[in-house]
Amino acid sequence: MTQTPRTADAALKSLARPMRLTRMGMVAERATRAFWPLSTVLLLILAALAFGVQDHLPAEALWAGLGLGAAAALWALVAGVRRFRWPSSAEALARLDQTLPGRPITALGDHQAIGGGDAGSEAVWRAHLARMAERVKQARAVRPDLRVSGLDRFGLRYVAATLFITSVIFGSLWRVADVAVRPGGPEAALASGPAWEGWVEPPAYTAKPTLYLNDIPAGELAVPEGSRVTLRFYGEVGALALRETVSGQDAASDGMGPSFDITRAGRIAIEGPGGRGWDILLSPDTPPIVAFSGEMQRKADGEMNQPFTASDDYGVVSGLATITLNLEAVDRRHGLTAAPEPRDALVLDLPMPISGDRQSFDEMIVENLSQHPWVGLPVSIVLSVEDAQGQPGRSEALATTLPGRRFFDPLAKAIIEQRRDLLWTRANGARAASILRAVSFQPEEVFRDSSAYLRLRVAIRRLEAGVADGLTPEARDEVAQALWDIAVLVEEGDLSDALERLRRAQDRLSEAMRNGASDEEIADLMQEMREAMQDYMRQLAEQSQQDGQQQAENQDTREITGDQLQQMLDRLQELMEQGRMAEAQQLLEQLRQMMENMQVTQGPGGQQSPGQQAMDGLAQTLRDQQGLSDEAFRDLQEQFNQNGQQGEQGEGEGQQGQGEGQAQDGQGGQQPGQSLAERQQTLRDELNRLQQNLPGVGGAEGQAARDALDRAGRAMDRAEDALRGDDLAGALDDQAEAIDALRDGMRNLGEALAQQQQNQQGDQGEAMGRANADQQRDPLGRDRGAQGQIGSQEDMLQGADIYGRARELLDEIRRRSADQQRPEAELDYLKRLLDRF
Repeated sequence: MTQTPRTADAALKSLARPMRLTRMGMVAERATRAFWPLSTVLLLILAALAFGVQDHLPAEALWAGLGLGAAAALWALVAGVRRFRWPSSAEALARLDQTLPGRPITALGDHQAIGGGDAGSEAVWRAHLARMAERVKQARAVRPDLRVSGLDRFGLRYVAATLFITSVIFGSLWRVADVAVRPGGPEAALASGPAWEGWVEPPAYTAKPTLYLNDIPAGELAVPEGSRVTLRFYGEVGALALRETVSGQDAASDGMGPSFDITRAGRIAIEGPGGRGWDILLSPDTPPIVAFSGEMQRKADGEMNQPFTASDDYGVVSGLATITLNLEAVDRRHGLTAAPEPRDALVLDLPMPISGDRQSFDEMIVENLSQHPWVGLPVSIVLSVEDAQGQPGRSEALATTLPGRRFFDPLAKAIIEQRRDLLWTRANGARAASILRAVSFQPEEVFRDSSAYLRLRVAIRRLEAGVADGLTPEARDEVAQALWDIAVLVEEGDLSDALERLRRAQDRLSEAMRNGASDEEIADLMQEMREAMQDYMRQLAEQSQQDGQQQAENQDTREITGDQLQQMLDRLQELMEQGRMAEAQQLLEQLRQMMENMQVTQGPGGQQSPGQQAMDGLAQTLRDQQGLSDEAFRDLQEQFNQNGQQGEQGEGEGQQGQGEGQAQDGQGGQQPGQSLAERQQTLRDELNRLQQNLPGVGGAEGQAARDALDRAGRAMDRAEDALRGDDLAGALDDQAEAIDALRDGMRNLGEALAQQQQNQQGDQGEAMGRANADQQRDPLGRDRGAQGQIGSQEDMLQGADIYGRARELLDEIRRRSADQQRPEAELDYLKRLLDRF
């Protein structure tokens, strides 16, 4: 039998350190498995004592609990000692050997059983031992398995550890010693001597923890104002006494449970055995701070956005924005010369963060005060906030003009100005009524919508009646609301014709640029013009699809694509953003002329589609209804005419208007000698006929058109009943509602027809449009010349920023010339360009 080679002995010697570490791990593993019940019992006992259970149990219960705990700990100790076995070196070596492939440690201790005298067999055996020795050198210490989940199925060790950690954080380990001093709790304190406990609870808004006075040594103690002090005295009554000067009462207390609030700096002293004293200092609680953090921003619809910032050491609770009229800065002219009626300050709640920290935050006041009487007048805005203690904080006054909706239409501006004067003081009622009558003297020159004119006349009559009877605040506010609605109607309009709406949007935008409107207002008006442009182009597209052949034969028709319009609008917005208003006005005028030159033709051969026939019929009904409403208004004026002359004139005008209605080749079917009620009934019958012959259009627009026409029919029925009852004022309101509903129906029907036409011919039209566009382009994408030749002599930069484009080209040439990795020929060419330009 061969002996173990020296290499095997050296390999076994290298196992000393891994085996030692493995053995230590086995000790820890067996100790954990044996003594985890003991550690669980000890942690539970310490946690209970640290939480002060001994102070709330009678002596018998406390001793019984301690006895049970001691018995459980003794049992766990005895069971652990019996279970624990100290690991031997052989056990550690065997565990280490199990982690290596082929059990090399055991193999090194083996001897060759056969073939001892054979040289070849011995050579194989030595090679085997050498391989095992190499594996032994790779041995590493085995990690211990400290898991005892199989033994502790209910996780009692985790419960004990959690309770112990909680007691260390929220309790006091020093209280464990109280068991030796007063093991019976409060009852034992009576026999062993006086004792005390105390807590200082800061106010909840400070979010600071409660202080346990027994753990705080004598000296200075800083606490927030309003903190609650609670003391508990145990033992003989009168053995301990309290002296304090922080509650404002300067009174001593020797009771069992004195409690008081700290309202000022002073001293708290517990006199008697084991007593202690503290000099109380109040922690500073600074007042909150609030200030404006940016300029006020105003949107086109009058919405006000005012940023502000607020901060406090503990947190802001609430805040207000108080707006007062700066009467000294008001330009006291026209309707503002009279003394204003007293009005309360305008108070707004400041927005507060819903979640998060309120110690320091930035917020935005977002309000729309367009209908307030002080809009456009100088005001003063002051912000105020409070903290939880009630301390106030105020900002500096911000002098500004109260923002509101801006009106660009001269008529709407006049109505809003009289509304402001009326709200300034009721003494301006007669003056406002006279001015409004003067403004509406010739309605055909200033009103685009007869319903707005009729509503204004009704508002004037209510105002004059109120002035005659003594204008009350309620009547004043009712008239002011009516004037606001009329001004909005005049400003925005309710136009069914796309071209008229487009012109209106262009006028509003031009007026805004001339008056120096804000960027937000210009942006909103620009968006309004884009939408009006899209509606107009959709109408043109629908019409061109109906009569494409006739429009193709018309050589004078101005053609423009949607992309070109979009480029012009983008260029217009770019000029306005750059502040180049003169160029923007010029481009807007060019756009206006271009749209006016565009022609809208009818279908081939003069034949109209059913949709177009329905639109024409509704338009004629709308005109007839407007004329009938005008005659009803003239008849209403006759009722208030005292001398009768104006009545005769109104009757003549009515007969003239009636004669004109008879002469029209409309679809109303008016007959000579019909009364207003009968003519209203004729219009209602014509609307019923048009509703029955409406083309079959679906979608939301089609349903909206039908609903609007139904609403118009019901309003016509009510107007007819009012006319038969000689209630002209009520009939005017119902007729105005019918006019509005007819306009809504026409607009929705037009959108439905356009959508239906696009769905039917959209794909084919796009393909034909692309083919025609490609035929009009040369290989380089340029428009062909007038005679079809390749190339063009037109200005390639027309309508663009020529100088800006030139700068961009020059910068690009310089950038490329600085790139030395480009070919030499290209660099020479770029250099020649730079030398030339």
